[in-house]
Amino acid sequence: MLTRRHFLGASLAMTAYAGGSMVPAWAQNAPSLGTPTLPSPGWRRTKVGDAEVIALIDGIARRPLGEEFVKNAPLAEVGALLASQNLPTDYIDVPFTPFLIVAGGRKILLDTGLGEFGGPTTGKLLEHLHAAGVQPSEIDTVLISHYHGDHINGLRNKAGDYVFAKAKVMVPTTEHAFWMDDARMAAAPQGMKGAFENVRRTFASMPQGMLVPFEPGAEVAPGIQSIAAYGHTPGHTLFHLQSAGQHFHYVADLTNVPALFARNPDWAVTFDMDAEAARKVRREMLARTVTSQSLVGGFHFPFPALGRMVAAGQGYAFEPLKV
Repeated sequence: MLTRRHFLGASLAMTAYAGGSMVPAWAQNAPSLGTPTLPSPGWRRTKVGDAEVIALIDGIARRPLGEEFVKNAPLAEVGALLASQNLPTDYIDVPFTPFLIVAGGRKILLDTGLGEFGGPTTGKLLEHLHAAGVQPSEIDTVLISHYHGDHINGLRNKAGDYVFAKAKVMVPTTEHAFWMDDARMAAAPQGMKGAFENVRRTFASMPQGMLVPFEPGAEVAPGIQSIAAYGHTPGHTLFHLQSAGQHFHYVADLTNVPALFARNPDWAVTFDMDAEAARKVRREMLARTVTSQSLVGGFHFPFPALGRMVAAGQGYAFEPLKV
């Protein structure tokens, strides 16, 4: 159960929705740091057994690197780790990449990006979906890993219309129960209420036949198993695809940028609501993907956001698929 301490730990980072806007502050670029370059093309297709997995970047947000980004490490140490990988030390580029699984005649979208509610370098999911030859009306299932705005805001546009109107939207029961709880919303710090309001905007009026809750560990589609990975949020969930003896793990926000939080899995990103639970499950799942030699897709991984994890020092390194 999350306490007020957990609320306070996450509130400033994840819920700065200015003036009632549904655009989180962390999804907007810091003007003084330049503009991130989006990859072209913004989609990448690969095979997993008899299935196909397509990475579809929704965009990138550039945020200044401050003391708050890694909650339990000095900024100098964070900068040194970035510098050792020839990465900038004054800012972080955070990508947002949903995935599409095409298998057995099904088209299953994993998370939805920011939609129309992000900054100018986000909201590209539909563009890249079209470029990959898929129409929104062809999506039959949307699997939601958790209820942060960068994962759910693409479900509806600003007019309130459902973007994937023919799809079942499958959500973790634990996550849904937490964010839809009126008592928890009332008890949350003011800075966090925007996140609760955003969840209600997205889900409160969703038809019962469209919204499909699932229990942790459930098979959510043939060959796709859900995995409880609580900590980042109360019901944060991963998805594991098995097809013809091959494996793909969608690790959602198990780790934010892997150059920091895979290389040092004990570090806590500012968005983790229960940092200790997130740390434990991060180490467990990263080790599992290495042992199984699974293909991995990470929502905040550098594009193409598809690759494999390998052991590196006291943690892990992400090796992206070759172009």
